[in-house]
Amino acid sequence: MTRIYFNDVVTRDGFQIEPSFIPTEDKVRLIDELSQCGFAKIEVTSFTSPKAIPMLRDAEEVMGKIQRVPGVEYTALVPNLRGAERAFEPRADEFNLVMSTSETHNLANLRMTREKSFSGLAEVIKYVDGRTPINVSLFTCFGCPMEGEVPENVVGEFAKRFADLGVRGLTICDTTGMANPKQVAKMSEALQKRFPNLQLTMHFHNTRGMGLANVLAAAQSGITRFDGSLGGLGGCPYAPGASGNISSEDAIYMLDAMGYDTGIDIPRLIHLARELPLIVGHPVPGQVAKAGSACDLHPAPDYVDQLR
Repeated sequence: MTRIYFNDVVTRDGFQIEPSFIPTEDKVRLIDELSQCGFAKIEVTSFTSPKAIPMLRDAEEVMGKIQRVPGVEYTALVPNLRGAERAFEPRADEFNLVMSTSETHNLANLRMTREKSFSGLAEVIKYVDGRTPINVSLFTCFGCPMEGEVPENVVGEFAKRFADLGVRGLTICDTTGMANPKQVAKMSEALQKRFPNLQLTMHFHNTRGMGLANVLAAAQSGITRFDGSLGGLGGCPYAPGASGNISSEDAIYMLDAMGYDTGIDIPRLIHLARELPLIVGHPVPGQVAKAGSACDLHPAPDYVDQLR
């Protein structure tokens, strides 16, 4: 069976756009529960300015309080040099740097050009100097809601520039849910061929209902690493109508049912997903937690026995 590695991003990507602040202790408790489910990575928080993302203003406290489980990497989004300095003290296991392959989206999201973003992230990589593994998440790789199609060669060129700087991994992001399975398969095959030594992760959103189809297309093309968000929380604030990430439990359940080895305790994960609405105070998009496993059988109506 092919081994699949999942990174849950709910407490960073999911919580950062929630309308109400999630208490620190709730974040820590949720991360500790996720740690027991078998995830390869958990993106704990973001060391962005608290003024920019007030929902994650407790980054140091959360990273410092979690109970670390051997075999799980605890990663954090690091936007710049100041963020890298902050992330070192609470010992993030991996720094996730971010920029967009779309010029317009990068200006809207990060308030700077792509070249300025690249230069700033190159400074972070130089500062880290191999002390902590670095992953780079490239946004809008499958399309930009303001520019439209992002050429595959543009994605490939930014990927190469970061690979040349010695990063460990790249996450290819469908930031606004514009990807389709054929496009995903083509991109997955091309990037694996070009960068065989990089950890390649796919990050999909379910904005147009194709999130799981895109996961399957990537997996069938050889990708073994995926981001997901418990309950399907999250979404890009700079894309009209963009809904959340793929639901971790939905994607993991699908792959497990198809014979992939996800390493995840699915009943435990589903139980946790059912508790998530109590934490955030509203329903969440994930489906498996609502319907249960297909193996969960139910008693037949009383009249059925009379008809046998």
